[in-house]
Amino acid sequence: MYLSMNLKNIFLLLASLSLIWSEAAWCASEEIQVYSDDKEEAGQTSVDFHNNYVTHSRTKPEYLGEQAPNGVYRLTPEFNLGLTDTLELGAYLLTTRSNTGEWNSQGYKLRLKYIAPHESEGFYWGLNLETGKQNLAVSPTAYNSELKTILGWNSPQWNYAINFNTGGSSNSGSEPVSEDIDFKINYVYSAITQLGIESYNEMGPLRRFQGLSSNSKTLFAVIDTEVGGHEVNAGIGRGLNSNSDQWIIKFIVNSKF
Repeated sequence: MYLSMNLKNIFLLLASLSLIWSEAAWCASEEIQVYSDDKEEAGQTSVDFHNNYVTHSRTKPEYLGEQAPNGVYRLTPEFNLGLTDTLELGAYLLTTRSNTGEWNSQGYKLRLKYIAPHESEGFYWGLNLETGKQNLAVSPTAYNSELKTILGWNSPQWNYAINFNTGGSSNSGSEPVSEDIDFKINYVYSAITQLGIESYNEMGPLRRFQGLSSNSKTLFAVIDTEVGGHEVNAGIGRGLNSNSDQWIIKFIVNSKF
């Protein structure tokens, strides 16, 4: 009991610190999601349809070949397969629709997620490793990888999750390894519905975090629920400084097979 309370206190402290440091991606990514202890059972499959639309953002590219984010809609099907009781395999297909109506394939990603055995209430942890190739329109470097550390705490009334994302590229001349801190806090409204907030945070290079003014930040009001047997995560995000996409709409639909 004493150890559990210490872990909970440490987790809540980390969540509070990430709120203070809250930074998010300058351009909406293909997957706006905080990872928790969700995973498919062994042998089970599903597909997540990740959708996000940037309603207000910059209209000029930051580098040659970039697709400026204003008015861009991103659709990313994610295919999930439960390998064991603790491991899940995933694959993403990245697509965008430009503000002129053109659809483009933007690459792919593969991931392997581990969620340690845990009780339905209390502390849990996991890891997610993903790697893939993205087109120049959405990333200045083609080959990118990320290791996501997943920490969380579930209770009858509240669910917390925080992700520490360490990412980098194998491309020559690429930026140094960077760190993101994302978190969510959900209030359990009913058996199928939770209401909460999500924050997506860029901290800059891992070896030396940049000042808060150098990083973008965004905060989402979200709902997690079920519609027609499908799990849905939907939210509206607001950029909190000039380095952020100003308004983003996102929703994820999970369909099981």
